[in-house]
Amino acid sequence: MTFVLDVSVTAAWCLPDEESETANRALDRLRTDEALVPTLWWFELRNALVVNERRGRLTEAETVAFLGDLGRLPIRPDERPPSSGLVLALARRHGLTVYDSAYLEAGVRHSAPVATLDRMLAAAAEAEGVGVV
Repeated sequence: MTFVLDVSVTAAWCLPDEESETANRALDRLRTDEALVPTLWWFELRNALVVNERRGRLTEAETVAFLGDLGRLPIRPDERPPSSGLVLALARRHGLTVYDSAYLEAGVRHSAPVATLDRMLAAAAEAEGVGVV
């Protein structure tokens, strides 16, 4: 079953001090399921990696290796454009950023649970009936 993957979970996979049961569960789920990501994920992930390089938590080589490993996982971009109206409505209804709302919108549109470490996004996914990983 497809699920929506957000950057908080993805980044936790490469930052050992951010070990998380949710992140581990999502990674394990990729053995049999596919993750769907909004196009925003590509940029947001690389930004998180570079920021963590600057903070000394990752080296450039670790970032390159991580992205290589990530490329072998069944993670695919959501090719359908998001509904602008739904993204905005979800952001307003749940007090989310538009960025976080993009993940929720994909979950709602695809009837897919969301894998996130963000408490507000997780609560919104539960409230919208798509659930969390």
